Amino acid sequence: MTHLLLERFELGRVWPTADPFLFCVHHDDNYPPGDEELGPIEPLVGRHLGMDFSGRDGWSMYHGSLVPGFPQHPHRGFETISFMRRGFMDHSDSLGAAARFGRGDVQWMTAGSGIVHAEMFPLLQDAARNPTELFQIWINLPLADKLAPAHFSMLWADGIPVHVALDSEGRGTRVTVVAGALDGQRAPSPPPDSWASRTDTDVNIWHLDLDEGASWTMPPAAPGSNRVLYTFDGGALRLTSPTAPEPEELTDGHGALVAGHEPVTITDIAGGSQALVLQGKPIGEPVIQYGPFVWTDRAGIERAYRDYETSGFGGWPWPVNDPNHGHEERRFARHADGRTEEPVAAST
Repeated sequence: MTHLLLERFELGRVWPTADPFLFCVHHDDNYPPGDEELGPIEPLVGRHLGMDFSGRDGWSMYHGSLVPGFPQHPHRGFETISFMRRGFMDHSDSLGAAARFGRGDVQWMTAGSGIVHAEMFPLLQDAARNPTELFQIWINLPLADKLAPAHFSMLWADGIPVHVALDSEGRGTRVTVVAGALDGQRAPSPPPDSWASRTDTDVNIWHLDLDEGASWTMPPAAPGSNRVLYTFDGGALRLTSPTAPEPEELTDGHGALVAGHEPVTITDIAGGSQALVLQGKPIGEPVIQYGPFVWTDRAGIERAYRDYETSGFGGWPWPVNDPNHGHEERRFARHADGRTEEPVAAST
């Protein structure tokens, strides 16, 4: 008997993933208006500053104490993908690079041999709330590339394709192609040493937005690929395929490892649904993760800590641990080599 959903799981704070992915978290915070320092105007009394994941009043400070977010911290041996759907992120790193991005932009960073970065969420609106929503996704690097040079690429929203499909009743599904390709539309290139930069790894990251009652048929994955589907934000889906004996449902706050050998028709059953797909061929190497470092054995983790203690992965060139990039809503990236870029579309 063929089953579409090979394994089901509930979505907690951190979502389960499958090789080559390591980690996925969905941050969704309805921040209050910002103050002069770009932090929340509301009092922070009662929050465990430095470790606030409470979701109190609909938002968290995370590791921030003034501006929400994640002050300087190191990484080695994998990549981070930050897909900003609402709000802004300010990136600063040990190479001297900086960026402000949001509103559909994606930053794809190869930690490689080692980097220290900060990821802060500046609250730029002082007379209105600052909703901030993003996916933070970690994807592994094979051992041969774990010491690749650190690098980040900006995938600006205006260059990320959105595939629009209408079903027989004219109901739409919009698929944002963050990585990979769909129906001839290809995402911007990831960093050069990424597992996703290889032509045979079938790495795809898709965000699905289905109208009420809409159906969309997801094409088969490449043989051997892992495919995980997540539903969130009140959505619910019915899944069918040519060979599955019965439809299967995936409700809000759940994910599943989905069989990828044939097309899967996804139908909204919740008055409109959102979903995320992470897909790719597994690297197939051991994974040892300890805090911010990922390697294939414990000796590699111990070496990462020694190297970080010795070199600081280049040191921290910023005057504070949680830098932000001012009050202007200008999206930009300044790379370590001095090259600057901005999205083609207007930034406000």
